[in-house]
Amino acid sequence: MMTVSLGGGQMSRILGVNRANAKPDDLRRKRSCYPLAGMMSDLEYMRMALEEARVCAEAGEVPIGAVVVRGEVVLARGGNRTIRDCDPTAHAEIVVLREAARRIGNYRLADATLYVTVEPCAMCAGAIIQARVLRLVYATDDPKGGAFRTCFELLTSAKLNHQVDVTPGVLAEEAASLLQSFFAARR
Repeated sequence: MMTVSLGGGQMSRILGVNRANAKPDDLRRKRSCYPLAGMMSDLEYMRMALEEARVCAEAGEVPIGAVVVRGEVVLARGGNRTIRDCDPTAHAEIVVLREAARRIGNYRLADATLYVTVEPCAMCAGAIIQARVLRLVYATDDPKGGAFRTCFELLTSAKLNHQVDVTPGVLAEEAASLLQSFFAARR
């Protein structure tokens, strides 16, 4: 069973749902209407992340791109840099979280949305939680290391001090195709 956090009381107020008294089915039913209002923006920002992923592929990096947005402002965009920087932590999510935090002068990105082309790994999920990112939108699942639903469920764990509102599957086919093409060319 997949659980999706509604991002605290703010999202509950927007949806008109009292989370304390709501049944899981009520939250799911109300939640299903939410992405439609912002879907065009989600698609636009995910396309930006896919552009960053393509740049990574051209540089010989695993094609994963990410974008951090606050309101309608893009705070940072980038992609994997592990090979170029000789840094195992230079995943796309980490790269853009660092840049966004520098840009606003605060390591907390509580009102930001992170768009990424692949489900974040455990390291990146930890950084997302530490940065208090409000919302994550990602394209395709990572069956070998995803930390939202495929291997782990870190981003919505009630054991942690912060849960993230997650929207999976935005432009999933395009992101999966990009990854498959990249790895097929290297075999």
